[in-house]
Amino acid sequence: MGSNVDYGKLKEMAKEFRKEILETIFEAGSGHPGGSLSSIDILIALYFYRMRHDPKNPAWPDRDRFIMSKGHASPAMYVTLAESGYFPKEELKTFRKQGGRLQGHVHCGVPGVEFCTGSLGQGLSVANGMALGARVLKKDFKVFCLLGDGEIQEGQIWEAAMTAGHHRLNNVCAILDYNGVQENGPVNSIKNEEPQAARWRDFGWHTIEIDGHDFKQIVGALDESDTVADKPVMIIAHTIKGRGVSFMEGQAKWHGKAPNKEQLEQALKELEHFGS
Repeated sequence: MGSNVDYGKLKEMAKEFRKEILETIFEAGSGHPGGSLSSIDILIALYFYRMRHDPKNPAWPDRDRFIMSKGHASPAMYVTLAESGYFPKEELKTFRKQGGRLQGHVHCGVPGVEFCTGSLGQGLSVANGMALGARVLKKDFKVFCLLGDGEIQEGQIWEAAMTAGHHRLNNVCAILDYNGVQENGPVNSIKNEEPQAARWRDFGWHTIEIDGHDFKQIVGALDESDTVADKPVMIIAHTIKGRGVSFMEGQAKWHGKAPNKEQLEQALKELEHFGS
């Protein structure tokens, strides 16, 4: 459990993975740094602490599943998979390149990717289906699903929320990357989502709120999710869009924009001191 976690190692990963995300997007000349930087700490905790998975056997039947519903944050997904050993890190240079398999939105042709995402709103329904399948097959794997806060303005999310609550899918753990900014501006000025936690509870979910950049809180929430016996779990992770780079933090324009050379250099310089 959380008492055995090397938090220093996770923090070092958080710094290095952020650098790789920005370098990957810069090399491609396009991509989504804002939501990748806000969610990367969550992915690190999942893949290097909580999830049961095997990079040497991506199709292992008993693996835990992860659905990146906010599929535009593919740089975070691909960097995490590469660092986990699913494919060579050198392949990150092919992101969004002609003929490469690292497409702009998460693509299931990549080892370790369970489902193609990027058409927003669909991931939680897929997670539910996998969880119901596990129940039928009498498997004990868990399905994790990362959602974006702009994404959950889509109606299909709430149909899926109702389904998971109705079926008491305790093997579903959704995590909301609640960075407060979507493509066109502040989330709650475009479509107010508060009270966020109460809404999920009303749909029958066990709800946990955390600082999504604090590894102790992330690990604690994942541990708590494993103790819930009769409900799906929603972890509302309060995050910062563009976390770690001063000129990207909280800015809607960095939802989908690659840094130029000077911006990359400044960002990498700032990240040298990240977490210290």
